[in-house]
Amino acid sequence: MATSKSATYDYLIKLLLIGDSGVGKSCLLLRFSEDSFTPSFITTIGIDFKIRTIELDGKRIKLQIWDTAGQERFRTITTAYYRGAMGILLVYDVTDERSFNNIRNWIHNIEQHASEGVNKILIGNKCDILEQKKIDKEQGQALADEYGIKFLETSAKSNIGVEEAFFTLARDIKKRLIDNAEEKKQDTKGQTINPGETQGSTGGCCGN
Repeated sequence: MATSKSATYDYLIKLLLIGDSGVGKSCLLLRFSEDSFTPSFITTIGIDFKIRTIELDGKRIKLQIWDTAGQERFRTITTAYYRGAMGILLVYDVTDERSFNNIRNWIHNIEQHASEGVNKILIGNKCDILEQKKIDKEQGQALADEYGIKFLETSAKSNIGVEEAFFTLARDIKKRLIDNAEEKKQDTKGQTINPGETQGSTGGCCGN
C-alpha cells in the first residue's frame, strides 16, 4: 500500500506502449513495473496501465505507463490515449518481420493522434531469441535514424535493456520539460497527464 511519502513526486509522466499484438508490450511493462515475467501470452483488452516511481537527477518521477492493445478492433480506443502521452515506446518483435514493417504505420498513427514534440523510442523486443531473429540490430537502428529517434533491443524474458529503455525515454522527457522556461515548466506540471482525474487533458478518457 502506498504511503504518503511514496505518493509524493516532482513530475508525473505518462508513457504509452504501442505496437502489433504479440510483440511483448505487456511483458515489457510487467518486467519494468514488477520485475516479473510470464511465459503465457497476455492479451490486452483495450488499455491497461501500471505505475512506477523512479529517481532521475535527484527528482522523483512518477511514470504512468499505458499498455495498448495491438489488435485492429481496439484501435479506436487506444488512439484516444495518444494525445496525452509525453513519451511513446514503439515496440516490434525481432523474430517477426511484419511487426517491424508495421512500425511505419504506428509512427503514422502517432503523427495523426499524438501531441507535437512527443518523445519516442524504438524497441526491438525478444532479442534473446537469437535462433529465430529476423530483424538485426542494424535494421532497427536504421529505421530509428530515419525518424530521428533512439533505438534499443530488449528482452522482457531475460531482462535485457528494459530498465534502460524506460529510463532513457523518461530522461529525454524530463530534459524537454526542464529546458523550457520556468513558467512553462510550471504550466506543464499543472497539465501533467493523469487519466484517473476528471480534469485530465486526455480528451475525456479516464482509466477505470
